[in-house]
Amino acid sequence: WRNTGSMNNERFSHTASVLPNGKVLVIGGEYDVGFDLNATELYDPSMETWSITGSMSNARFAHTASILTNGKVLVTGGRNGRSAINSTELYDPSTGIWTAAASMNNARQWHTASILKNGNVLVTGGLYAGTALESAELYDPSTGTWTLTDSMYHHRYRHTASVLTNGKVLVTGGLAGDYFFFYGAVLYDPSTGNWTMADSMRAARERHTASVLLNGKVLVTGGWNGSVALNTVELYDPSTDIWRMTGSMNIGRFSHTASVLPNGKVLVTGGYDAFSAMNSTELYDPSIGTWQMTSYMNYARGSHSASVLKNGNVFVAGGLDRIGLSTSELYESSQINQ
Repeated sequence: WRNTGSMNNERFSHTASVLPNGKVLVIGGEYDVGFDLNATELYDPSMETWSITGSMSNARFAHTASILTNGKVLVTGGRNGRSAINSTELYDPSTGIWTAAASMNNARQWHTASILKNGNVLVTGGLYAGTALESAELYDPSTGTWTLTDSMYHHRYRHTASVLTNGKVLVTGGLAGDYFFFYGAVLYDPSTGNWTMADSMRAARERHTASVLLNGKVLVTGGWNGSVALNTVELYDPSTDIWRMTGSMNIGRFSHTASVLPNGKVLVTGGYDAFSAMNSTELYDPSIGTWQMTSYMNYARGSHSASVLKNGNVFVAGGLDRIGLSTSELYESSQINQ
């Protein structure tokens, strides 16, 4: 790992999106607990520099950011001050300007947003006023409107949503309340607009990761179960609708990141071990189902972002380690290809 400059703002619980031009757009987040940001920044991998770009109308964290097929970035919901919001905004990379978009039907934070194969955006679950949501809605970029779709079977937030190779969306885990953690998984079929139950995970978890591997299977790592940071890892096979355990990570962690590398391996970075942020990283090899420790980041961090750049390097930014971080660092392709 090597350092690659610092953002203009410390931030955590933000989003980072790799734009079509290769730059990384970092959006919102908190710079301290309870102090959210509307500031956005651009990282240029070719120059390894940060620059300020247009600010959102609404400060927010625990939001989502999705790159639409037209290249614009749709930001939805999140928390602003003391409450979740339903506002959405669009960023135009060609002008660096944000514009207001239609509001969602439900305010929500800690939700998910997935780009479907038809270009629409599916938003699921989240938290509003202390209550987990089961509602789901669709954004149509061609009309700029939101419509409610079938609700999930369970209220949940801090879950994951993965677009499978067959176009369906797999939602896993999450929280329904302070002490109700989900094993369950559900599938959304865009062709029917309906949810169906899927096979349940073997371990309940929230603040985990879910990654679609090159072979189409979904790898779920770590998370929190109310007692411990989990090191357990599971694989979902869409062709059989079955979960199975695979090799465990060396260290339990939650609020970490997982990135699928060009060679098919998965790089997990940082997160928390229930007591503090960590700088450890691990690599999963799907061909043998095992993990190995790899080089340590320069900074311990959780609630950060990790982006796979167009050159295959992994770019990590911000996060929390007792205080918000502005630092960013790169895991270089020479290591990735080992």
